[in-house]
Parts: sequence; C-alpha cells; structure tokens
Amino acid sequence: MTGVAKNTVTKMLVQVGAACAEYQDKALRNLPCRRIRCDEIWSFCYAKDKNLPVGKRDQFGFGSVWTWTALDADTKLMASWMVGARDAGAATEFMQDLAGRLANRVQLTTDGHKAYLGAVEDAFGSDIDYAVLQKIYGEPTEEKRYSPAECIGCRKEGISGKPDPKHISTSYVERQNLTMRMHMRRFTRLTNGFSKKVENHIAAISLHFMFYNFVRIHQTLRVTPAMAAGVTERVWEIADIVRLLEEWEGETRAERKTEKQLRGLTAKGPALGHGL
Repeated sequence: MTGVAKNTVTKMLVQVGAACAEYQDKALRNLPCRRIRCDEIWSFCYAKDKNLPVGKRDQFGFGSVWTWTALDADTKLMASWMVGARDAGAATEFMQDLAGRLANRVQLTTDGHKAYLGAVEDAFGSDIDYAVLQKIYGEPTEEKRYSPAECIGCRKEGISGKPDPKHISTSYVERQNLTMRMHMRRFTRLTNGFSKKVENHIAAISLHFMFYNFVRIHQTLRVTPAMAAGVTERVWEIADIVRLLEEWEGETRAERKTEKQLRGLTAKGPALGHGL
C-alpha cells in the first residue's frame, strides 16, 4: 500500500507511540476529575498462555497481558493507563500514577479485583471516596467459550470515605473496553492480528489513546475528552501527532549526541572530573 518495507512502517509506528506516551505523560497532569472508574482489559502477546514455549512462560510480554485503565466519567478522558500483569504490584504502580495526575479528591469505582484494595490505600490514603462494584453472574451456558455468563445483579460496597451510591458504576470504563477492542484488532479475543512484541503493544495503545483523547470528537460531549478536561483548547489533527514525532525525534537525537559527548569525555580519563 505504501511502497515502504513493513519493518520500516512498524518502526515508525513504535516511535510515534513513544512520542505520544511521552507527551501525554507530561500533559495529563493536575486533572480536574471528580469521578474516576477503573478496569483491566485482557489481551495477549506472542502467543496465548497454553501455546507458550516452556522457556517463555512466566515472562512478562509473553502470553496474557493486561491493560489497566482509569476513565473520567464526566469528560470521558483516559486519565491513566498501564500495561502489565494483573497482580498487586501492577495495581499499586497504576494507582500511584493515577494519584499523581489528579488535582482534586475524587470518587473512585473499581470492580471486585482484590489487588485494588491495598493499591488504592497505598496511593490515596484516606483522601478518596472509594467504592467497589461487584457483579454477580449466573451459571455459565453451554456457549461459555464465546458468551459470558449472564449478569444477574450487582453489589455496591463503600470502602473508603463517603462515595455517592448514585455514582458507583463501572459502565463507562467497561464501554471503553469495547472501544479499545473495536479500534485495535490486537485486543480481539480470536485474532491473528495479536501483538508479537509487548513493545509494539504498548506503542499501539499509546497511539490509540492519543487519538481518543485529543483527536476524536466524543459524540455526547461534542468536543474531545482532552478539551472537556481543559487539557487543550482545540481539536487536534493527525498532522499534530506527526509533529509530536518530529519533536520527539529531535529531542532524542540531541540526547544521544549529549550521551556520545559524555562517553567521549569519559574515555579521556582523569580530566573528566575536574572539567565537570
């Protein structure tokens, strides 16, 4: 389609993803969010767990990979996300990152995953209104491989602070899971378009959320989530993302040049300490 080698296109997309991740890491700070909903979405890299070679089992980036997401219920901004395992360590790292991006006390809702309990307490302490929404499922059907069990009810439980029962919900962030699966084929459960490398997987997610937060106009809000959250004042275009890549490449080249110069000074020996 492009007349360019596939590996060249892949390399460029990985670089775009890195540029998008770096920009959003800096831009998504001091956010005025009031209600945050969190969830985890499953995918896999290299191969599914049952097909992994023995030597690659229990290594991150091979088999099941989880993407942790934190969505602002009001602006629909994806405030934070992280690719990792589905364990207590990843939950703690994710929650600490989220806490560092918020300007106000928020009401937080998660599902019943137990790793959230300690992670939220470590990251926010008592400065949060936290609740858990636990879904109750019926007996699985014969088609359980493709059809999930029917949800027959929900149980709401306040954990910390005074969460408003009317806003204890994970509906928006679960709908975001569908958006991710529709926009990124690598998240489809039955697919041959899965990520072969976790680095490519992370880059694709960063690029997706750059488009979702800054470029795509939300149908309900009539603006982009980033505009609704006050992160930017205009709708971005694809050309703006390309400019991010150009700026990122320029900064990267400058950093590499500086590192090369430092290595050259180091190679000269004793004069280094005195000169610096």
